[in-house]
Amino acid sequence: MADDNKDSDVNTETSETPMETSAEETEENQDVEMDERTSASEITAKSSGSAGDTGATTGSRANVAAVQGGSTVTALGKSSGLCYCGRGRSVGEVELQCSVCMQWFHKECITTTNVGNMLPFMTTYHFCCKYCHPNNQEVYSRRMPNFSQLCHMALANLMSQHRNDSPPKTMFSKDKELIPFIHGNWESLTPMQRRTTVTWHATIVKAMLKDSELFVQKEKPDDPSEDESDYPMFGLVDKDLSNISPNYDPSKPSGNVSVTTAQTLASSNNGNSTTSLPPVSRGKRGPKKRERDIESAIAVSTSKKSKGDVIITPKLPPHGFPMEHPYNKDGYRYVLTETDPQVQSAAYDDDFWIGKPIPAHLYRAVVGTVVLLAPQDRAPQVKIADNRLTATGEKGYCMVRATHGTNRGAWYFEVKVDSLPAGAATRIGWSQPLGNLQAPLGYDKFSYSWRSRKGTRFHQSRGKHYSDAYNEGDVLGFYIKLPDTAEPHKLLPETYKDSTLIKFKSHLYFEEKDEAAAGEKSLKPTEKTKIIFFKNGVSQGVAFEDIFEGTYLPAISLFKGSTVTANFGPAFKHPPKDVTDWQPVCSLAQRAQVEQTLADIIYHIEHEDEYRNYEMGVYA
Repeated sequence: MADDNKDSDVNTETSETPMETSAEETEENQDVEMDERTSASEITAKSSGSAGDTGATTGSRANVAAVQGGSTVTALGKSSGLCYCGRGRSVGEVELQCSVCMQWFHKECITTTNVGNMLPFMTTYHFCCKYCHPNNQEVYSRRMPNFSQLCHMALANLMSQHRNDSPPKTMFSKDKELIPFIHGNWESLTPMQRRTTVTWHATIVKAMLKDSELFVQKEKPDDPSEDESDYPMFGLVDKDLSNISPNYDPSKPSGNVSVTTAQTLASSNNGNSTTSLPPVSRGKRGPKKRERDIESAIAVSTSKKSKGDVIITPKLPPHGFPMEHPYNKDGYRYVLTETDPQVQSAAYDDDFWIGKPIPAHLYRAVVGTVVLLAPQDRAPQVKIADNRLTATGEKGYCMVRATHGTNRGAWYFEVKVDSLPAGAATRIGWSQPLGNLQAPLGYDKFSYSWRSRKGTRFHQSRGKHYSDAYNEGDVLGFYIKLPDTAEPHKLLPETYKDSTLIKFKSHLYFEEKDEAAAGEKSLKPTEKTKIIFFKNGVSQGVAFEDIFEGTYLPAISLFKGSTVTANFGPAFKHPPKDVTDWQPVCSLAQRAQVEQTLADIIYHIEHEDEYRNYEMGVYA
């Protein structure tokens, strides 16, 4: 096998496969380059990342200001326990309690989501306020009540309607008051379809008799001369209506979730935009079509929640993405999602989805506002620091890509070599999305790299002498020149809205199959394209020309304990002087947001009838 130790400039490295770890590690200790071809595929995947904490930003003004980019919310309510408007509770009117901060908000003050025809004293919903949502948006979704909860909400409303009676009425006739109220407000009380028979009349009696912590019953009047047709009568044990909330627990005086639960939620982890999501849970599983190596990843569906359940939406770290992501070694990629603001909230609230998979096109891909290393687009052995710019390797070669890429224009980024212990190595450069993460960068047709040892450049597992080696402390520059434009159908990214939607660690992801074999066959060289590497501001010459067409992302592969830190701009230590008309990779973030939004809009237009049906509550 040819090697850089020999006089030939070409290093075929045909054995650079992810399956030769042990033999190559021995050779690395003997200072033979062959061991660097080791990938991480034989290394047991380890869980990566740690829970990130983030808190809501508070201020002192009574209005809510959503600031794009900083996602800052300032309001009097956050610090004082009040609504956005600065007023306190209005018991008897429609109010919603945030499941994160436990504060109450008036229905008329909620502006970014549609709560529908709610009644006061509703307990079967999930609501997240602007203070607690990472995007300063409100999120609302209904939950399916059981008959006990249905009666509890109905009796609370009846009590409120008669609160000004003298004395206030607290017991209500099942046949003359309770059942007519439930029947007349069925759609407001529950997303359950109306019953076509009257058997539910007996069911609600059984539910109330069984739940003695909530209800009191009176079978007959105290005065024998009183009309018995009003009986049986039912009422609530706790007559303080201010205690009723989505987290109502009759065993606790306040009826609220514990401080421990709130603190646990505050320390939860997940993008940049991400997103609060409607409640989801495990649906019924059909026949297995394939084996997935994802812990807790499931087809998303809504489900009934037991009384007292609190639906918790994890918060996101400051960088906007979860610290733990699904990883599948069988060739599936996962794209973090958020609720699509173009979809009416009715599409999330309707009972149609209960027990059924939620369509992926109700969500959209999260696009970060800054370019970082992508925890969801890496081999699990690569450790990423909290700043999402520093990466450390472990044992065999494995790779991480950046969050944003491009298929046109000229771009540049830098990487500083922080640590390069004896026997360690790096390969840094550019990779397409289908590049093998469990192999060195430059292992396949999808990637191009520059190696620390002997300055070898790699593509398709073939190395050629390119420059002197780079070492710890060096600042490396990576320039790519792609076509100035792309074919019309390749200008916008994928929407993934036709993909499978899965749940992992309380977040939803699009699942996308990596069709690497088909992708390789479709690759074709592109004229007037090139890649140039820089060392401490000095160009090392053109490394590759006429590279394969496609979308390229900054990529880093690490061997053993090497550590590097990426700099995507705009301030570079050594801006390239030998090339012109380049842009810092950080500028890709804004462009990606615009392009992804346009792609989503086009999808909405193409499926306009389907979305219109959702708004009307009609589902195919």
